[in-house]
Amino acid sequence: MNLFLQGIMWIFDPTHSDGSGGIPSRIGEQLAYTFGAVAIASLVAIPLGLWIGHTGRGRDIAVSLSGGLRALPSLGLLIIFALGIGIGFKAPLVSFVILAIPPILAGAYSGLEAVDRRTIDAARAQGMTEWQVLTKVELPLGFSLLVGGIRSGVLQVVATATLAYFASGGALGVFINEGLKTRNYAELMGASILVTALALILEGIFALLQRLFVPRGVAAGRIKDVRSRSTRPRTTVGSPIHEGK
Repeated sequence: MNLFLQGIMWIFDPTHSDGSGGIPSRIGEQLAYTFGAVAIASLVAIPLGLWIGHTGRGRDIAVSLSGGLRALPSLGLLIIFALGIGIGFKAPLVSFVILAIPPILAGAYSGLEAVDRRTIDAARAQGMTEWQVLTKVELPLGFSLLVGGIRSGVLQVVATATLAYFASGGALGVFINEGLKTRNYAELMGASILVTALALILEGIFALLQRLFVPRGVAAGRIKDVRSRSTRPRTTVGSPIHEGK
């Protein structure tokens, strides 16, 4: 507990808030990696995931690809790109993009797959084109899971972005490394608290967004579905049951 308090005191020490190497600057770098990587990954993964979810083609390949990318070691990937591209901002960003693609891709195609097929058939029966089915039926109903995939990608990158230090990319990992080198455990604890707090804040924001993006009809449908599966006996109107017969 004493070490935790020392970490809090280190965070609020004014000397750690000034200049390009201060806490606000490092937090900005951490967020820049996070949202930059997720934005680029979304441009790749969302269209691909929507196509897979709508057509049903290539799903097995997408699942295998997502599993393979998730198995890649983050630090090893970062070092490979640092040696190939060079140290600085680009190498960590590219590696974080690769790490963010699998959860976003999975959220995109699983969101469309979760839509009731009867709803889609009804939309097609009304004369909707495939583009209209995708944009007006499947995407709105599956948007919550898509946001969930983006949420997972954000959390994965914001926690991993501390490794950017190994490619001279800055971020909060600078403080963690300095704390380890100098055995300044207050700095080490303070940086760890900042990373954890940042992840929790982003988790709360995206959890709220995920709830807000659930259409009212879908939420009502879930309640009705739960009620329809209730094990309580139902009274049959007009058909009384007499005991002893």
